[in-house]
Amino acid sequence: MNNQITITDHYIAHRDELLAYVSSRLGDHAEAEDVVQNVYLRLLTTEKMITPVTLPCLTYTIARNLICDYFRRHNLNKEYAHEFAHAQMEGYSMEPHIFAKELTGRIEHCLMRVPENCREVYRMHVYDGMKVGEISTLLGENYKSVEYRLGTARREVRRHMQAAAI
Repeated sequence: MNNQITITDHYIAHRDELLAYVSSRLGDHAEAEDVVQNVYLRLLTTEKMITPVTLPCLTYTIARNLICDYFRRHNLNKEYAHEFAHAQMEGYSMEPHIFAKELTGRIEHCLMRVPENCREVYRMHVYDGMKVGEISTLLGENYKSVEYRLGTARREVRRHMQAAAI
């Protein structure tokens, strides 16, 4: 209850200031209104303790993250729209291409949980089509070591992809 009063007071005092900040970043007043509303909605629904000292920083951090999410979505939509228009002109379906991009993104997200040396081997094998022997020669490392790192990366990617599918 105390959080709600603190957040409400902050909203009344600083909403216009936050709206100006978000509008200057997005350039779209209607979208900025939505972002500001989502900032305060997130603040009101959080379980964490909020104090008047931490609230301003938290508000701007949430706003910045929502702005980044907006640009990510906007750029992704623009990219897909461009590719979709090109595909229609060429007369082929975009579904396999979009699926492949999404799958690659999910794999890359899973790879972030793997040590860098395993990531490197996995990318060389999957994206570049290199065999384990070629990778070990290129890196100047033991065949078994490269094979082990590839197996580690595969297990981790498989585990996270299966967990995401549930």
